Amino acid sequence: MAGKRREGRILAAQFLYQREVGISSIPLDEALKNLWEQTEAKPEACAFAEKRIRAVIEKQVEVDAELKKLVTNWEPGRMAPVDRAILRLALWEMKFADDVPPISALNEAIEVAKALSTEESGKFVNGVLDKARQGLSRPERSITPSGT
Repeated sequence: MAGKRREGRILAAQFLYQREVGISSIPLDEALKNLWEQTEAKPEACAFAEKRIRAVIEKQVEVDAELKKLVTNWEPGRMAPVDRAILRLALWEMKFADDVPPISALNEAIEVAKALSTEESGKFVNGVLDKARQGLSRPERSITPSGT
């Protein structure tokens, strides 16, 4: 069974996907409340997911601009929506989540893609995020201490 963080990432990616393809008209707080009422996930996984969901939505314009730069000769709108949701989540983690080393965010995104999409999606996600990783200004394998 996946740990609480992977479970949380899967929940977050599923929610971001669903929000894009159909529930965006529902206020965020209400949509999250509905998700938590329907899921059997552990409370820790739900809290982890909610933090990421809110953060990705808050930074979505910036994350989408980065995604567009990374997928040359390919419009992000042509991607499978679930792959786009996974990439948004991972790019947010790589750029903004001080508690996750970028290389871990990349590896987790590949596993989430395999769980929610296809084996080919895992390869696609890996290629896009590896390109993002190369352009990062923060260390790949360490986390930033809190308060800095």
